[in-house]
Amino acid sequence: MSTLLPFADPARTDRLRGALLSAAFTADGLLDLLGAPAYAALARSETVPALRATRGDGPLETLVRLFLLQRPAAYGRAAAALPVDDCLAGGWLVRDGDEVRATVDVRPYGGPEGQDWWIVSDLGCAVGGAGGIAQGPAGVERSELVLGVGGASTTLAGITVRTPVGSALDLGTGSGIQALHAAQHATKVTATDLNPRALHFARLTLALSGAPEADLREGSLFEPVAQDTYDLIVSNPPFVISPGARLTYRDGGMGGDDLCRTLVQQAGERLNDGGYCQLLANWQHVEGEDWRDRLSSWVPRGCDAWIVQREVQDVTQYAELWLRDGGDHRSAPEAYAARYDAWLDEFAARGTKAVGFGWITLRKTGSELPSVTAEEWPHPVEQPLGASVRAHFERQDFLRSHDDAALLAARFRLADEVVQEQVGMPGAEDPEHVVLRQNRGMRRATKVDTVGAGFAGVCDGSLSAGRILDAIAQLVGEDAVSLRDRTPESIRLLVEQGFLVPVEG
Repeated sequence: MSTLLPFADPARTDRLRGALLSAAFTADGLLDLLGAPAYAALARSETVPALRATRGDGPLETLVRLFLLQRPAAYGRAAAALPVDDCLAGGWLVRDGDEVRATVDVRPYGGPEGQDWWIVSDLGCAVGGAGGIAQGPAGVERSELVLGVGGASTTLAGITVRTPVGSALDLGTGSGIQALHAAQHATKVTATDLNPRALHFARLTLALSGAPEADLREGSLFEPVAQDTYDLIVSNPPFVISPGARLTYRDGGMGGDDLCRTLVQQAGERLNDGGYCQLLANWQHVEGEDWRDRLSSWVPRGCDAWIVQREVQDVTQYAELWLRDGGDHRSAPEAYAARYDAWLDEFAARGTKAVGFGWITLRKTGSELPSVTAEEWPHPVEQPLGASVRAHFERQDFLRSHDDAALLAARFRLADEVVQEQVGMPGAEDPEHVVLRQNRGMRRATKVDTVGAGFAGVCDGSLSAGRILDAIAQLVGEDAVSLRDRTPESIRLLVEQGFLVPVEG
């Protein structure tokens, strides 16, 4: 481990946090200073707009230039913004003559309830990732770099179920983002990583953000936790499907998508009853196989699963994406071509025609009739989605325990912010079709017939489904028994997709 990394001395870290807050070096303060365009440009590794916005000599400008833009600052200016001697003693800064410079990136990050947090990572890796910097910090192998906040991190944080739990595991913690979130609703947090530098950064992130300490363990996959079990497991693993394992933060070192498969298959034994495992993953689309069947076969016994594919890339797009991420596009043309060739050879050997990106959620139920849903959903969703994920599994419990008779005896209400759209020719007596559309959560839309639309519109929790259907049958002149027989399948679909919510009691 590099000797340049800071250490989390409690008193000094507290004083540093106080100085960051005093200078408004927070997510909101950063956005106010830079403006939305320059703020967004940072995520694309473009620093010029931020440099232009930080030409002043105020404390906030100094902190942005030091910790995000990797620019040295005069000792006096740094002392006006920070307890500079504490930072030098604690390893957050180093001195070079009359100037100081940061040893790590410190990125302001807003918590889900307005908390001010900071994510600590390697220099440059909080701004655009490892592909956005020409090389790692001095003395650090590129393969050992620890990244800061990225789109994958925030996606996983947003989909995670946030009910209070006794124990949580952040597998492959990196700079500690998921552990920081978990610390807000878990009594005990364990965080693991194969890279010892990552564990050090996770400790810094938790300490600087004022979060409780986590149990940090070094090792691969579930090896560091022996036989321990958890109420929540989250993982943003090194899911990239690549030839070899050049970069620890992204390459799993197993063939194809075996790392993600292994993680899913082993998670069932590590979950307590009712516990969730939520992870991001990449998976192969193999010639002659349906990706849904392939991933459904990964689900461990006794677990429900919801697998959502958000994007698909062909093998050339995928290889080019991760070659850029690794900075290979800056290599000599021959070296770049050789690495590109190796990637395509790997895919060809495995019969891979494309790669899917998405998320996988498991819930341990012990049911002999597990619910496994694998679907493609490339459309916009409303983050945070954790409450919607939990509701999905609660609906599966309901549907599993209600046969058609019980379903017709149950009462439902229309979910919040569902609207009805009618499509047809102007002046026509009846619409060609009716669509129910959600404005929350997954933002689904589904086509229904006039009976389905009428049924959903009446559902307010006061009448059973059967009584509503009897009333509809009388209105449209249809046999009530026939309508009761053919409608439960449609009701199940509306419940499964979240348009109808069962009412207890």
